[in-house]
Amino acid sequence: MAASPSVVEPVPSRVPPALFNVCFVLCVLNAAFFASVWLSGNWIHDKAGLGIPTDFVNVWAAGRLVLEGHPALAYDWDIQRQIELAVLKQDFPGYFAWHYPPPFLFVAAFLAQFPYSVAFVGWVAASLLPYLAVMRAIVGRAAFGVILAIGLPMVLSNGIAGQNGFLTASLIGGTLYLLPTRKILSGICLGLLTYKPQYGFLFPIVLIAATEWTVFFSAAATAIALAFVSWLAFGTDSWLAFFHWMPRFSQDFLVAGKVPWWKMQSLFSMVRYLGGGEQLAWACQWILTAAVATTLVTMWRSKVRYSLKAAALAAGTLLTTPYLFMYDMMVLAIPVAFLIRTGLARGFLPYELPLLAVALVVLMSFMFLGQPVGLAATLIVGGLILRRAGRWWRHAEPAPVVAASAGARAGSVSV
Repeated sequence: MAASPSVVEPVPSRVPPALFNVCFVLCVLNAAFFASVWLSGNWIHDKAGLGIPTDFVNVWAAGRLVLEGHPALAYDWDIQRQIELAVLKQDFPGYFAWHYPPPFLFVAAFLAQFPYSVAFVGWVAASLLPYLAVMRAIVGRAAFGVILAIGLPMVLSNGIAGQNGFLTASLIGGTLYLLPTRKILSGICLGLLTYKPQYGFLFPIVLIAATEWTVFFSAAATAIALAFVSWLAFGTDSWLAFFHWMPRFSQDFLVAGKVPWWKMQSLFSMVRYLGGGEQLAWACQWILTAAVATTLVTMWRSKVRYSLKAAALAAGTLLTTPYLFMYDMMVLAIPVAFLIRTGLARGFLPYELPLLAVALVVLMSFMFLGQPVGLAATLIVGGLILRRAGRWWRHAEPAPVVAASAGARAGSVSV
């Protein structure tokens, strides 16, 4: 039988001064960077008032097509591009294509009701809030959790592009944080994550292995409800268009390499970046996926502390998808938060904080070197999780002590 997750013990230790200081400096640097790019005309609009082409333009353009009564046309790359050119008032190479399932059109349509700049800033700010709340809850330290969340280098890539990394991280983090004690809410978070289907592979496998049926069926019900409501709102044509355009999207991004391989952070893209062929890249990706899935199933059926199971699953989602950009690396904040919570409660191993620092430096280098460094950072964090778990595949650990605290009764997670 799978070992059920247990309730949390409180986090008694103070944050090491060096850890707090580094995170605080990174937080200030990120905030200063956003202010500087805004004031210098390098974010959203340039000095001439023209829109700067970034990923958010496809969200706004898709929303405009919904508001004009043509949701299915959001998936037509050429029509979508015309809307994007009109709002940016300048040309750009290639496409910013809309490829999300129809339920995410609700978000796009809401944002498109506002002027482009307002929608851009509003989206970044609104999606940041649940991310901060989840990080604060996982770390268990209100101020430090927020500082850590803002200080991570992936925040820059996500915020500048106006992408959905904050939302994705908050949903994965919310699913895992709530799973031990708020299973229906956990399942709802997971069901909402279906707007990013590439993250849906591992969760059902792990939930079945761990016999977490309430979470599993809550997630399935949420996903079905979202699909049904979007069908009522946007019609059958929107779903047909989604499935019609997906093969072209896959062909251009994963086969033809129309997006430079260094921009993606998966093992698949790393093999292609190094000159390997498509078949070799897929073989490596599927071998890694099988290894990660097997490891997670075994771990989630063991008596490893829940925080390490959660951290491993969050990190595993990044290793099992071939389609992974730097803004998707926001998800790495979740296993980092669980690791730090564990370290605060039980003490950090001598090499944990230095290696976490290396992972952050590696991620920061992406902004300057333009290299596919995300995979290395994920592997470092994954290695720390496995090391902290110990020889869990041979000797089951004793179950954590259940704390009789108000925080535990309120629904914390095990460390």
